[in-house]
Amino acid sequence: MDLYETLNKLNIDYIEINHEPVFTVLEAKKIKEKINGFGIKNLFLKNNKGKYFLVLLPEDKRANIKEVSALVNSGHLSFASPIELQNILGLTAGSVSPLGIINDKKNIVFVIIDKDLKDKKILVHSNINTKTIAIEFTDLIKLLDYENHNYLLM
Repeated sequence: MDLYETLNKLNIDYIEINHEPVFTVLEAKKIKEKINGFGIKNLFLKNNKGKYFLVLLPEDKRANIKEVSALVNSGHLSFASPIELQNILGLTAGSVSPLGIINDKKNIVFVIIDKDLKDKKILVHSNINTKTIAIEFTDLIKLLDYENHNYLLM
């Protein structure tokens, strides 16, 4: 089942726009002029034991990797490679999105969500960096639950 079939099956309302490719938070901020929602950034991290983490933060918040590492009792965290991103989430650099978890059929990615995103309409790529979707935070949680992915609010 593809992303849109899954969103429709779960009765998740969304608004989507097409745009030029964006690769950075700064570029993505320009998209907010065309669609209503709260911008986020996504970090795809791994530890030295082969565990993967997708961290979702408000677009202007600085990631505290040491805090995330301590929270999940993981040891040192670093960015996963583009090959790992493609193999696990089916995404390319610049298109990282929590919606990519639909491609993680082995459920090896643990999702960590900043509590400041709770109760917001968030803007995420629809697994490609030329489209942005606005969805409610509660609908993201519904999708994570449906896909049997573990997550934690920090």
